[in-house]
Amino acid sequence: MSLFGTPVSADNKSSSSAATFGGFPLGTSSGTKSSTVAVSMFGSSATSSESKSTTAPSAVTFTSAAYTKSDRKKSKEVTVPQFSLGEFPLLLENEWRKMEWSEEVRETLMESVSSFKPSSDAVTEARVLLIGPVSAGKSSFISSVQSVFSGRVINRAMVGSSSSTSFTKKLRSYNIRGAGEKADEPTALVLCDVMGVGEGESTGLTLHDAMSVIKGHAPEGHQFSPEQPISSETVGFIKKPSTNNKVHCVVFVIDGSKVGSYAKSFGATFQQLREHISNLGVHQVAVLTHVDQVCKATEKDITQVYKSKAIQQAMVKAGELLGMATSYIVPVKNYCSELDLDENTDVLLLKAVDHILQYVNLYFQDNSS
Repeated sequence: MSLFGTPVSADNKSSSSAATFGGFPLGTSSGTKSSTVAVSMFGSSATSSESKSTTAPSAVTFTSAAYTKSDRKKSKEVTVPQFSLGEFPLLLENEWRKMEWSEEVRETLMESVSSFKPSSDAVTEARVLLIGPVSAGKSSFISSVQSVFSGRVINRAMVGSSSSTSFTKKLRSYNIRGAGEKADEPTALVLCDVMGVGEGESTGLTLHDAMSVIKGHAPEGHQFSPEQPISSETVGFIKKPSTNNKVHCVVFVIDGSKVGSYAKSFGATFQQLREHISNLGVHQVAVLTHVDQVCKATEKDITQVYKSKAIQQAMVKAGELLGMATSYIVPVKNYCSELDLDENTDVLLLKAVDHILQYVNLYFQDNSS
C-alpha cells in the first residue's frame, strides 16, 4: 500500500466486480465471500470488512415505480449508492510536533537569526550548503528566507521552471540580509546554492564536486560540469581552504509532493553522499518543501502542518530516502506564486532556519580546539 493512496487490491475467494464513483471503490457487487479495503487518498489507515452476503452493502437495488404498460412485464433495476464520497480524514486530533504561531514568535525567530554569530573567533559567517534533486526548491528556499527579512516577496536566487534540468549551474553564495534598521547589513548566515542532483552523475551535481564545495576548494561562481570535475587545474581553485571557505552544515532539500516517486538511485546517491559528509564532521539536516501541495488541509491553512497525516508520512518517506531520522527533517512552504508575505509561512521558514543554525553551532563546537 502506498503512503499516498495507491489503490490496494483485495484477494477474493471468488470473482467479483466493484462499483466505482470518481475512480474510488464503493464496494463489491457480487461474490460468495470477499474482502474489501477502503484507502484514504492521503494515506490514512485502511479498514477491512468481510461479508458472506451475496449483495454488496454499499448499494441498494430497487424497482422503479414509474413504468409504462409495455414495461410491466420487465421491471427496471436502478442501483443507487447508499453514501456519497465525503472528505477523507486529513488531520490528527493532536499535533505530532508542538508549534506556536504568532507575530511575536515570528519576531523572536527573526531576531534570533539576525543576531546569530558563529561560536568561533576564526569564522565570520556560517556557510550552509543546500543539496537536492532538480526542482526540489533549493533556490526558492533561499529567496523565501530573504523575503522574510526583506518584508516583501523577492526572487534573490534565480529560479527555473524546468523539472528535468537544473536551472542553477554555478556555485552561488547568498548572504541573508537583516531587517528593519539592519536591512543593509548582512547576517552571519550564508546559504549556498549549487547544481541539482540528477538521477545519474552525468545529469547533475557529482559526488566529487559536492565534496569539493564542502571542503572549500570550489571558487565562488564555479560552473559545474560532469565532464570537467573540480581539480587543482580549475580556475580559482582554493588549494588550502580556511574554515571560512568550508561548508559548516549541509541541508538536503526534498520535494514533499514527489518524495514517493523519486527514483531508487536517489536514495543510494544521497546515502553515499551523507556518509562522505559525515566523515568530514559536517552535520546534516533536511527540509521538506511544497508541503502545501501534499495536503489539502495544509494548502488552506499552513498552521495545520503538524496535524497532517500526509505530511507526517511524507517526512517518514524522506527519512527513508536520505537514511535520516525524521527529527532532523522540517517542513517548509516556499514563496512561489505569492506577491505578499504571510505571517504563518514566515514562522515555518524561520523555524527551519533556526533548526539549521543549531547544527551549524554543533560544527563549531566539535571543531573548537
